[in-house]
Amino acid sequence: MDITAEDFLQLSNKPNRSWRKLLYRVEALTFLDVPPLVVQVTNLRCGGMILCTAINHCLCDGIGTSQFLQAWAHITAKSNLDLPIAPLHSRHVLKPRNPPKTSFTHPGYTRTNLNDNNNTIDMVKFLQSQPLVPTSLTFTASHILHLKRQCVPSLKCTTFEALASHTWRCWVKSLDMSPSLNAKLLFSVSVRKKMNPELPLGYYGNGFVLGCAQTNVKDLVTSNLYHGVKLVQQAKSTLNDEYIRSMIDLLEDKSVKTDLITSLVISQWSKLGLEDLDFGEGKPLHMGSLTSDIYCLFLPVIGDFDAVRVLVSMPEGIVEKFEYFMKEFWDEEDNADANGNGYHGEDI
Repeated sequence: MDITAEDFLQLSNKPNRSWRKLLYRVEALTFLDVPPLVVQVTNLRCGGMILCTAINHCLCDGIGTSQFLQAWAHITAKSNLDLPIAPLHSRHVLKPRNPPKTSFTHPGYTRTNLNDNNNTIDMVKFLQSQPLVPTSLTFTASHILHLKRQCVPSLKCTTFEALASHTWRCWVKSLDMSPSLNAKLLFSVSVRKKMNPELPLGYYGNGFVLGCAQTNVKDLVTSNLYHGVKLVQQAKSTLNDEYIRSMIDLLEDKSVKTDLITSLVISQWSKLGLEDLDFGEGKPLHMGSLTSDIYCLFLPVIGDFDAVRVLVSMPEGIVEKFEYFMKEFWDEEDNADANGNGYHGEDI
């Protein structure tokens, strides 16, 4: 490609359609037709490169993908050294029980009852019927601290809990969902250290479940951040060994589907370490997704470990409203001390 890395970085804030050319396009009708791995390297005029990869999600989750890419970079740059983490191929450690035993309700997989009134619609179908525009917002450590101060009464929470709750609330507000509707937030949670016993180091398969926070739209949009954060924390607290095994057994029923009708889905890529990949010629200047869709991604910010970039696509006529709600609190404490009162914690 006859551009430099600097040229690309000027255009890298949001994905655009031309980025499709950065990865070999595979025509696949089902998951079974998707190759395990697709890689394309695009060389740039400056001597840099764009490495674009796609891994079949049946094989692994985000942590597993990161483990594979880190291993690939390691043997490329340090071929004389053993891998720091060897892959564990024993995928049966998360197999369903025999017979399956679904001992809990799992709201992330319970379809919302659709009424006949016009206020209740399938949000996924609605979003997919609109021209979607990617929006990207970077939250610095100062922004996140100010966001946590929106919790009244004060509540200790992680960056993920605060930012996920805020994004969920703004998403619902911008879509003008019916006040009586049951809104859900689905978010990926690693179960590697939540199982009994814990999953062995190096397990790279799909070692995650979807946490589910839910409430009616009116309570979510009229309350401050405290309400959403508590719901996310409660959803995380249910994810013990027995609950997770119940979910694994539930998903053995192939007719069970993820409930996306009134749900925002958030996947966190900001703590996978992909911004540190080094194939021997230096770390990346940009890391992100090839495309943007209705699922929300939390992405790392190169050079700022404490910052998070929120990427999601919204209908063209709604994207400005969504961005306004997301940034509304920035002006309130724009000049506040980033080292003031607030809580920091480890993210999921």
